[in-house]
Amino acid sequence: MAVFRRPARWLALVLTMAASPALAASGPPPGFTLSDNTDLAFTSPDGATRIEQYVKESEESDVRWQVWARHGEEMTELKPEQTYPAGFRFTDDSQWLVRMEKTGSGEQDLYLYHVKKGAVVSATRKSLSDLAWAYFHSRSDTKRMKLDYHISANLVKGTEDGYRRLGVRWPNNRYLVISLSGEMDKHPKNVAVKGLADWRCRYDLETGTFDVPSIFARANAEALRWEIRR
Repeated sequence: MAVFRRPARWLALVLTMAASPALAASGPPPGFTLSDNTDLAFTSPDGATRIEQYVKESEESDVRWQVWARHGEEMTELKPEQTYPAGFRFTDDSQWLVRMEKTGSGEQDLYLYHVKKGAVVSATRKSLSDLAWAYFHSRSDTKRMKLDYHISANLVKGTEDGYRRLGVRWPNNRYLVISLSGEMDKHPKNVAVKGLADWRCRYDLETGTFDVPSIFARANAEALRWEIRR
């Protein structure tokens, strides 16, 4: 006779619960309140997802912001938590979302999220801005440029129509155009500011790769030579 055929019901239940992931929180933790600034709320084109921003200020005036995506009755936190509120832009199909996050004076990062089964999840392990800068420094024509401050990655407007305003005919909801800028500490005495201004690349949402379309070549060459003389 077999000594053991199946675990007891209570043991099976315990094992199932232990193997299941913990349920996500249903909203921001205590102390965070919904911002009443209507400019900090964003809704997807299909109306199914709403982005809400919550703020918490400590007695030491330490301000923290959390971003939550509301989809029906479900809420998902869009990490990371930051010290500033953010701007957001959806693609026209409501499947992709870019967070434009200020990180300091004249500095900004980008984060990419994907809408999957009603939840908004991070689409890349690193921030989209880190990936764009890594691509920038991997190129033979840009890898030697060192920037020191006002380092900013920006999402160029046009996600809603495939960047038709640039005179292209790219598929809708396929690409993001990212602009990179920054300034250098070292420059000639007769130059007040020197650095990089509006260098553009394209991110493919289907393949997760970057490139520089030929239409950006001339402006990018000028962006690498940007300076303001005294």
